[in-house]
Amino acid sequence: MTEQSKLADAIAAGARGTSTLIVAPEHTAPRVGSGRIAVLATPVMINVIEAAALAACEHLLPEGHQSLGIHLDVRHIAATPVGMSVTAAAEVVKVDGRTIYFRVSVHDEKELIGDGTHERVVVNVERFDARVQRKTSASPG
Repeated sequence: MTEQSKLADAIAAGARGTSTLIVAPEHTAPRVGSGRIAVLATPVMINVIEAAALAACEHLLPEGHQSLGIHLDVRHIAATPVGMSVTAAAEVVKVDGRTIYFRVSVHDEKELIGDGTHERVVVNVERFDARVQRKTSASPG
């Protein structure tokens, strides 16, 4: 059985994960350099989305494998102030080869604040690390 077929057997459409964050000053746009208004920064919202996707799939992967985010297409449509909780939800919609496709949404305590799609690719950690090490030891070109 190939790694890809093992992946398709391990992770099925409908798998779900969530991640929650209470917005603190360090999560705001001015603190992360993405704006001047002290509300949840889009890059932080994206981090919560990725954590939800990990919660949906990482525990299902074969030993020695992990997923890496490769594509995000999200809208950040409402502001969230410091002190409010945000929860991201990720649902697997498809697995194609090594790529896992997710539908994602983020709500604060009042409303939908973001939604979109996310893709992650599954890698063999040992092979991935070896490739990264070759890259760092290569002479500049």
